[in-house]
Amino acid sequence: MRKKEEDQAARLIRCAMGLVLGGATALAVCLAFLLGASAAISGGLAGEELMYQLTIVGCVLGAFAGGVLAVRRCGSRALLVGLTAGAVLFLLLLTIGALCFETVSLESGGIGLLCGCLCGGAAAGLVGGGRGRKSPPRKKRRK
Repeated sequence: MRKKEEDQAARLIRCAMGLVLGGATALAVCLAFLLGASAAISGGLAGEELMYQLTIVGCVLGAFAGGVLAVRRCGSRALLVGLTAGAVLFLLLLTIGALCFETVSLESGGIGLLCGCLCGGAAAGLVGGGRGRKSPPRKKRRK
């Protein structure tokens, strides 16, 4: 019985590390997308009125990438792991915003960012969670 407890602890640590790595990957992908979007805006390829939409798209893409990584590392409960990876991304963005700016208000677009992060993570959980058992091949009928 001691062996199972050690296996559960190792599984929990592996899943927690997957969530941390997924959140870091999500932040990196989000920032890379936002860097490209800001270059497009300053170059005149996109208008300034698209900033908020591009920010949400960056959150969705980042949460999806981080969620896929976290789901692959954890291996079970894919939807919950994907949502948690999206929440980790949102918390990282919220922390960076609180450090860079003096006030943090969710009324100025934070709810949209939260929804984008959670939707990207949930999509990663739905896509990456298809590890069910394969059914045996069906026999062909003779005519």
